[in-house]
Amino acid sequence: MKTLTWIALILLIVGGLNWLLVGAFNFDLVAAVFGDMSSLSRIVYILVGLAALCILFMSAKLTRSIDSRSATVSSRSAY
Repeated sequence: MKTLTWIALILLIVGGLNWLLVGAFNFDLVAAVFGDMSSLSRIVYILVGLAALCILFMSAKLTRSIDSRSATVSSRSAY
C-alpha cells in the first residue's frame, strides 16, 4: 500500500505541475510529449485523476486516524 501511495503522490505532483504550466504559460507538457489527446496522453490524464482520488481517500483515512488518536490522548489526560 505504501508503494501505491508514493506512485499516486508522484503522479499528483506531475499533474499539478502540468496544470501550472497550462495556467501560467498555456503549455500542456503531457500533450507536447505524448500528442494532443492521443491514447497515451489520455492514459496519463486518467492515471493522474485516479492518483488524485487515491490521495483524497488516503488523506480522509489519515484524518480519521489522527482524530481518533487525539481523542484517545484527550480522554487519557482527563484522568
